[in-house]
Amino acid sequence: MTANQLDEMFEDGLKNIYYTEQQLVDTLSELEQQTAEDTLREAFSEHRSETEEHVHRLEEVFGMMDMEPEGKPDRAVEGLIEDHDEFASRDPEQQVLDRFNLSAGQKTEHYEIGAYDTLIPTASDLGMDEAADLLEQSRQEEENALNKLSDISRETRSPE
Repeated sequence: MTANQLDEMFEDGLKNIYYTEQQLVDTLSELEQQTAEDTLREAFSEHRSETEEHVHRLEEVFGMMDMEPEGKPDRAVEGLIEDHDEFASRDPEQQVLDRFNLSAGQKTEHYEIGAYDTLIPTASDLGMDEAADLLEQSRQEEENALNKLSDISRETRSPE
């Protein structure tokens, strides 16, 4: 793989995660409004604030590359959002919608962690250690959010 191909791969990945994080700021706000369970609603609110910071960090990385921040649509994230919107349009019971929102949040966190797990070592390989550090901060927050959602999932399961 040439350095130019690695640069292109990194730029594409950066544009994808930038688009994803921008979409999720709005989506997390919607999830927060739709969710009745207090702990879950609070988790969505906290992570929305973190996601806004992820967008700012990504803008810093674009700046380090002398690029204007630019999102590239990501079909995987668009699919997750469409799945959520389609399910919510069926007017499920609130407890069911809360559980679906929790699942959607977990799926999204896994996806974001995977994206950052590719970007971080690629940034390092390109000699962009400061960018890798910024991306690692966001990745760690994604993992923390996933752990919080997983804890909520275990705590709110219906008794058997």
